[in-house]
Amino acid sequence: MPSPISLVTLVTDFGDVDYFVPSMKGVMLGINSQIRLVDLTHRIPAHGVEQAAFFLKSCYQYFPEGTVHVVVVDPGVGSSRRAILASTSRHFFLAPDNGVLSYVLQEETSVQVRAIENKQYRLDSVGATFDGRDLFAPSAAWLTKGQVPGSYGRLIHDYVTLPPDPPRMQQQALHGRIVYIDHFGNAMTNMTLADIETFRSVTKKEYSGLKIGEVVIKGIKTHYGEGAMGLPEALINSNGHIEIFVKQGRAVDRCALHIGQTVELI
Repeated sequence: MPSPISLVTLVTDFGDVDYFVPSMKGVMLGINSQIRLVDLTHRIPAHGVEQAAFFLKSCYQYFPEGTVHVVVVDPGVGSSRRAILASTSRHFFLAPDNGVLSYVLQEETSVQVRAIENKQYRLDSVGATFDGRDLFAPSAAWLTKGQVPGSYGRLIHDYVTLPPDPPRMQQQALHGRIVYIDHFGNAMTNMTLADIETFRSVTKKEYSGLKIGEVVIKGIKTHYGEGAMGLPEALINSNGHIEIFVKQGRAVDRCALHIGQTVELI
């Protein structure tokens, strides 16, 4: 059952200048005025499903058990794509069925995913362009009021997941890619400490650094202060991922980085 604290987090690509987020909050508070709303971010890049998935994966686990997480990054809004409610041993997640929950559902246990089909939990609307307000917000609020997941709709097993694209060995290099760029212009890859161990095991050598296009980064630092001013560097960040940074600068600009770009561990 949802936690008595009725904690609801929000992740969207709506930005913070339009009426979208306040409308969602108003709907939820109108159903349960005791909800505690936490804005995780509304600055996911527009339509950035994978970026939202990585963002959520990086922070949801620090919230109390019973937290309800609402994720609205929904380029398919108004189409035949489903809305889903995922319940796990610790948390609840409401989102469009477009893969945005892929990473958290890989980590969680006792996962049950349901299609949100019960019209009792949605608002009447003249259009189909704002499921954040009309579907996800009321569905989340009713969950905090004690409605059970089983009342939302049938269990499904064919929910959408992002295509697996793990780092891979190729010609004595480990090929990964950039999956997230933060506010500081640091670029996080999908390569982790475990992948470094794979590299050592397969190549029988230590890594010498990274290669991104024509940019070669020597070695891997332990913290940002070790970097040389103005030069691209790499480190293992606190989430265990290889990250590209520029000391007191922006790696994304210095190296013209972008989501999906190939990074080689060499």
